[in-house]
Amino acid sequence: MMSDRRAPLEHLPVMTFEQMLDKVRYEGAYPTREQAEEAVRLVVSGLGRQLTGEERVELAARLPWEAARILAEQIPDPQPLTGWAFVKDLAARSGASLATTRWDTGSVLAAVAASAGPELLTRILRQLPTGYALLFGRAELTQAA
Repeated sequence: MMSDRRAPLEHLPVMTFEQMLDKVRYEGAYPTREQAEEAVRLVVSGLGRQLTGEERVELAARLPWEAARILAEQIPDPQPLTGWAFVKDLAARSGASLATTRWDTGSVLAAVAASAGPELLTRILRQLPTGYALLFGRAELTQAA
């Protein structure tokens, strides 16, 4: 039986790094491309510390090379953070406020979601603890007990 999952290297990035920066700059209303790039580096490196396995490899294959390198350079944390703890960790690392960091995170993860596509994003969200769906621009759905 053949799997309908494509090998990670069969995917090509859906956008260049410059296009990713433009998307983040537009989504986040950043006045300069440099500010958008700073947000991308912060958030993608943080995401690299949270993801493992096939989802990490597939996402790296779909991101622009520069962003994929940032993601892949990170060593995954043994205990992934919840979405809110992720934002607080990024704020502590950057020295920015929680509100600014939450804004940066949403702006960058919207571009990451566009690169990932809906199927891979669903698998990524299943791997991560609660709180990430909203950061990626999706509703956080939970099952009734």
